[in-house]
Amino acid sequence: QVQLVESGGGLVQAGGSLRLSCAASGSIFSTNVMGWYRQAPGKQRELVAAIGRGGSINYADSVKGRFTISRDKAKITVYLQMNSLKSEDTAVYYCAMIDNPGNFYWGQGTQVTVSS
Repeated sequence: QVQLVESGGGLVQAGGSLRLSCAASGSIFSTNVMGWYRQAPGKQRELVAAIGRGGSINYADSVKGRFTISRDKAKITVYLQMNSLKSEDTAVYYCAMIDNPGNFYWGQGTQVTVSS
């Protein structure tokens, strides 16, 4: 069984920074893509950033230039450095992973609240 455990969420003022971490554990042969989604109240879950096995990266337009995704392959951990946070970044942030057989896994979510 695979588990994704997020940490690093919290309350921050607009303009501030937070760093999210997500560690994967369990029966993992190899990972393909790791990333972050978010879901604000009343809105659909959306992709924030993703990083592929070879290092390719995608960002949502709304976070480009402010958020940075990175991964530690040895630790099977993905990070999301969030700078210049805005109130519209307030959401539950979910870690996601696709392994090489193509199975999709979610973390339990961590709340990020940005006060204006």
